[in-house]
Parts: sequence; C-alpha cells; structure tokens
Amino acid sequence: MHSSLRALGWVAGAAPAVVRSLLDVLGPAGTVVVPSQTADNRDPSTWDDPPPESWWAEIRNHVAGFDPVCTPSRRMGAIAECVRTWPGAVRSAHPQTSFAAVGPAAGWLLHPHELAAQLGEASPLGRLAGTDARILLLGVGYDRCTAFHLAEHRLPAPPSRPDACALLTPQGRIWRGFTAVHLDATDFAALGHDLEAETDLVRHGRVGAAAARLLPLAHAVDYAEKWLLAHR
Repeated sequence: MHSSLRALGWVAGAAPAVVRSLLDVLGPAGTVVVPSQTADNRDPSTWDDPPPESWWAEIRNHVAGFDPVCTPSRRMGAIAECVRTWPGAVRSAHPQTSFAAVGPAAGWLLHPHELAAQLGEASPLGRLAGTDARILLLGVGYDRCTAFHLAEHRLPAPPSRPDACALLTPQGRIWRGFTAVHLDATDFAALGHDLEAETDLVRHGRVGAAAARLLPLAHAVDYAEKWLLAHR
C-alpha cells in the first residue's frame, strides 16, 4: 500500500483508524505491507539535492546507523509510518529500501533483505511478486508505485552506481559501500497511464475523498518490464 492520509480528507481517528480498517478488510489471514524507506541513508553525493561537497565527509562519518526498530521512515506518509509502529509489525533490514508489514506472512515476506537485493528479486518486493499480492494506491499516483522498481531490476543490464549507507552491527556503526541499481521513477506516471489504457488490471474506487486503485502486483510488474524495455 502507498497512501496519503491528507488525500482521504478528515478521518476520525486519523492514521490508526485507516490501518484498523484495512486490517479488518484483510481479515486474520491477510498481511498489509508498506514501504518504510529511508532514502537519506546513502552517500550524500547521490542525494537529489546534495549538500556542499565540503560536508560530505562529515555526513559519512556521522549519519546514524539504520535500526529497523527505531529508525523512522522518511516521506512515506503517516499511514505507512503507523503500520511500521503497529503492535507486532515486522520491518525488513535494508537501510534504504525497507518495508514494514503486519500479518501472518510478514516474517517470511520481509526477511532476508540484504544490501544487494535493494528492490530486486531477492527483496520483499520480489517475494510479493511470487504471491497473489495486490497494490493499493490510496490517494496517490503511479509515481509512488514502488513495485515498478522491481521491473527496473529485471531489465537487461540495468544502470548501476556506487552507493553507501550507515549500518548498525554488533561491533557498532559502520559505513558500508555497495553497488546499487540506479532507480528512476520519473516516468512511472506515464507507465501507469498506459497500463490503465492498455489493460483491464486496475480497479477504481473512492475511499473518503481519495481516489483509490487496486491492481495485481505480479501482472503490473510484468507489464512495467515490457513498457520500460520499449520506452527507455
């Protein structure tokens, strides 16, 4: 689920009421998964709006190590952050592209999540694609659809770049470099527009004041892979 609490309009009970409603709809056998990403935990040279280069060494030395329990998500929205802190919630261990989940499948969906997996086949997203998971876009557009990044990973020789992040280990905080797929969501809105125009995968509805879309994750990723091959 990707969501915007503001887009729903006024909600009695705010984000917790939305999460409870979703869990009620899913029932005891269902699992809700949200992105709980922390994209700022990366090398400052790769930030969208990088600070002055003279700051980079200081940031690399002092940015806090990722803690799956304590580190808040960034720019994921109030509902996703509510899921992350829900009683019994599970969070994957990736310091940049983690997911949080509540439900009986949370553990095996989210673990493991190694650095190199990012949003690829060996990530929670890849495991979701092997199930009957549905994507819920609740008051947000396709530009927020993380599942399309799995299609990027599936492309032949996707572009990559060096990256790094701060980790917490039994020996303390460390700064670790790795090679990451260069993720790019700038054309996801156009991708989603064509997906709706060319397929019947998407169900539309309204939740409060928000437009909502529901679509099968695996089929959406398959379409996205073909679309990206044709348009990039």
